[in-house]
Amino acid sequence: MTEEICYMCRRPESKAGKLLHLPPNITICNDCLQKTINAFNSYPMADYFNMNGFTPDMFSGVNGGNGADVNNNGYNKDGVVATADNDGDKPVEGQDGDKKDDGKQSPPVFSFGFMPDMFGGQSNLKKKPKKKKPKAEIDFNNIPAPHIIKEKLDEYVIGQELAKKQISVAVYNHYKRVAAEKNRKEEDIEIEKSNMLMIGPTGSGKTYLVRNLARLLQVPIAITDATTLTEAGYIGDDVESVLSKLLADADNDVEAAEHGIVFIDEIDKIAKKKNTHSRDVSGEAVQQGLLKLLEGSEVEIPVGATSKNAMVPMATINTRNILFICGGAFPDLSDIVKARLNKQAAIGFKADLKDKYDKEENILSKVTTDDLRKYGMIPEFLGRLPIVFAVDELNKDMLIRVLSEPKNAILKQYEKLLELDEVKLEFSEDAKEIIAERALERKTGARALRAIIEEFMLDIMYEIPKDNNIGKVTITRDYIEGKGSPVIEVRT
Repeated sequence: MTEEICYMCRRPESKAGKLLHLPPNITICNDCLQKTINAFNSYPMADYFNMNGFTPDMFSGVNGGNGADVNNNGYNKDGVVATADNDGDKPVEGQDGDKKDDGKQSPPVFSFGFMPDMFGGQSNLKKKPKKKKPKAEIDFNNIPAPHIIKEKLDEYVIGQELAKKQISVAVYNHYKRVAAEKNRKEEDIEIEKSNMLMIGPTGSGKTYLVRNLARLLQVPIAITDATTLTEAGYIGDDVESVLSKLLADADNDVEAAEHGIVFIDEIDKIAKKKNTHSRDVSGEAVQQGLLKLLEGSEVEIPVGATSKNAMVPMATINTRNILFICGGAFPDLSDIVKARLNKQAAIGFKADLKDKYDKEENILSKVTTDDLRKYGMIPEFLGRLPIVFAVDELNKDMLIRVLSEPKNAILKQYEKLLELDEVKLEFSEDAKEIIAERALERKTGARALRAIIEEFMLDIMYEIPKDNNIGKVTITRDYIEGKGSPVIEVRT
């Protein structure tokens, strides 16, 4: 007696165990069936079934796919059941369970219920072709000088002169170091990288500064945040997921990713928790996990995913030549700085007043590593971030400039929107002042500007498309304060 074999692994029933019988005439073992189910989540359907000898016809027709014009549910386009002897144009005898004249019952219709798109068939969805970033060879000739980088940043970022200088010099030195590494001889001096820590209140432009740096440089830059990081990825992502984003930005080019820049925002959220009696998986443990990345080590990361599993290929990245920039708002850090500065206040003629630094606008510019250690950052972590600088808090004059001077200023965006309706939009100087004053009251920095403008621009954006005779709209302070209306001019 001939023994049945598994359709996929070709093992006989004596070795594979009890075989399952699937129409049309397919026998499969439990192991292969389980592997098939597991593969649904990781392989495209067409690639997987073609790899194992399956074809779409097996699942659309009967007994190997003999049904022409039959969909995956066993019905033709007119909704009539299709069988091997009938393509679905008309019902057959015995369809309701009756027997045919020859005494044989009509063959059963088999379908997995898969959509045609799962087998690589026709689809109405069009995939957008991915743009490949131009790769710039890292050498001494194409490294932009610090003053050129700063000039480009000046077009987008208002103020923050110290921060722009620090970043420009750090990026320039970083790529000089990378270029020198390629030609370094054994007796040459080895240059260490200088990671940075950027401190500043919310809305002061920390992330915006790095985003524009990424726009200007032809190098891979990953911008991520530390809020989702946990030790070994207990709930969120592990620390190595920041490199997965860098590799994705480099189009999975490991060599390009090893010369990239990583910006980790909200770094203050992983500060050591105070008075905690449970395991700190999202605080000090994350800082310890980041140590090896900041210092430089070989790390295995998944390609095309943020978590490691058996179905995802792995790539090894050396972080020795990756520049890390960390940024955070560090709320209440100013209180620690003031407490340190007021330690020498005492009774006497030369004593400092205790409220001397209460009205200091940029108190964070006086921060030291001791202040950060008291805040909750471990010494090993701070030691791997040798450059620490503060971003200035935006004042009224800076907010007014932010409204209209940058290349993609908020007011320029609204002017462009109304220009598409052939309407000219203008803001008076006193209107800009009241917007800046209200933004200061919200204490969220430049982020408050758009929220304020959205409030009073709602009615204008709603009413203007109604009247084609409007040619110009001027926003005044009285309109923003609710005491008047905008100045509207009719087209000539």
